[in-house]
Amino acid sequence: MSLADLLHHRRSVRYYDPDKCLDEEKVRHCLQLATLAPSSSNMQLYEFYHVTDKQILCQLAHACLDQQAATTAQQMVVFVTRQDLYRQRAQTNIIFEEGNIKRNSPPEKHAKRIQDKNTYYGKLMPFIYARGFGLLGLLRKIIMLIVHLFRPITVDVSEADIRIVTHKSCALAAQTFMLAMAECGYDTCPMEGLDSLRVRKILNLPYGTEINMIVACGIRKAGRGIWGERFRLPFEEVYRKI
Repeated sequence: MSLADLLHHRRSVRYYDPDKCLDEEKVRHCLQLATLAPSSSNMQLYEFYHVTDKQILCQLAHACLDQQAATTAQQMVVFVTRQDLYRQRAQTNIIFEEGNIKRNSPPEKHAKRIQDKNTYYGKLMPFIYARGFGLLGLLRKIIMLIVHLFRPITVDVSEADIRIVTHKSCALAAQTFMLAMAECGYDTCPMEGLDSLRVRKILNLPYGTEINMIVACGIRKAGRGIWGERFRLPFEEVYRKI
């Protein structure tokens, strides 16, 4: 299928055929493809919990308010953000970029480019992603607003702003996963109606994780699970040409 075909085929399926199972390795491969989604500053502050255990699936379904998409899911994937890992992920980027620059940049530019990456990931990213009861975000906001008076600069740097950035990157990975699943002939349903505290307890998630969404996975059953025609606003209502 073309990308357009995949986009038209993908629906939020809310009932899955109990007689059709998913290949765990294919779902895992779709999650590998999800890591190719863009991520803000390439920080990749997320984790994917691929749930196949029937007992855990039953517990998760209840934590998802017993939605039919959850109770009939063959598998689920819990997408979580890990903003708490910002230092480790920044350091991983530094290590990768040093080798990347040496392999792909002219030798005379190695030192400057490596220094730039060390500054970006070694100083700026820890400053941007650090949290401290809202106070660090307030300090960042004040600094950026002062700089903004003299030149363009990102001003949405409060702790709430950066939390949103982290969740957006995770959501891009989730969307990429759902499209990859559609290409495999599998169906999905992203769910946000859930008890996040119960989910954290069921999966024993590390401190600092936040639930981005849970994606129910299965294969649609003819005549069930899709609630009629897809509704979208007229394109003219959301499109603006400037």
